[in-house]
Amino acid sequence: MASQADNRAPYAQIAAHYADLITSGELQPGMLLPSIKTLSQEWKVSTATAEKALRKLRNEGLVRGIHGIGTEVLDRPAPMSSGSQRQDRGRRTGSSWGTGERSDSHQAAVVPAPADVAQALDIEPGAKVIRRSRVYRDRHGIVAHSTSWIPVQYGEMIPQLTKSERLTGGTSLQLIAQATGRPITHRFDTASARLLTAHDARLLELEPEKAPYEPVVVMTAKFVDSEGAVVEYGVDLGGPGRTWQTASEVTQ
Repeated sequence: MASQADNRAPYAQIAAHYADLITSGELQPGMLLPSIKTLSQEWKVSTATAEKALRKLRNEGLVRGIHGIGTEVLDRPAPMSSGSQRQDRGRRTGSSWGTGERSDSHQAAVVPAPADVAQALDIEPGAKVIRRSRVYRDRHGIVAHSTSWIPVQYGEMIPQLTKSERLTGGTSLQLIAQATGRPITHRFDTASARLLTAHDARLLELEPEKAPYEPVVVMTAKFVDSEGAVVEYGVDLGGPGRTWQTASEVTQ
């Protein structure tokens, strides 16, 4: 059932397939996933592989196991992605979207660099930079408001970076690497939390006076090429109720 181009382990392919169905809304909360035996037969894998796929979905908070009944779909907002996770996803698939996500409200402009952006890009405060922003959404609402800050010289090389539309031909990092011939070799990530400011609330399409009084996740990512030049600084502002989640294999 999986694409032949998908080189992930079979259990990960199965889990991703059902994660897509859940986050897109095709599988509604309360619905049951196929049994381990059915998954094994449909995907032509062992029952151990099918069980591992369901365990992955449980670990991601998308489903829960009910003894004697089966595996039930939960209704929880998916966690937001970090800049590095979006870069990895873009390199694999050509899109920075997460499972069940879409993006809109693409805006671009050449503006003076705020102090924090200037420091991250190693330029003078007030120097011209490209600001690209978009909103990531899923069926629960806004996942994150994402802003990419890019040195202005790359706009001269890649004019579409300055246009208020979704990029074609790859992500901004891929387009810059192609234009310069220099691959992205390093990235530096931070994760923090803060209370929403009035400006934050407007970015998340909330009325400032009605914004929830709870911290939201703020993630930054700085990307550096093979010659040490900072080519992009990204800031992701998570929607209320969104968390950040990572997963990794643990070897003994």
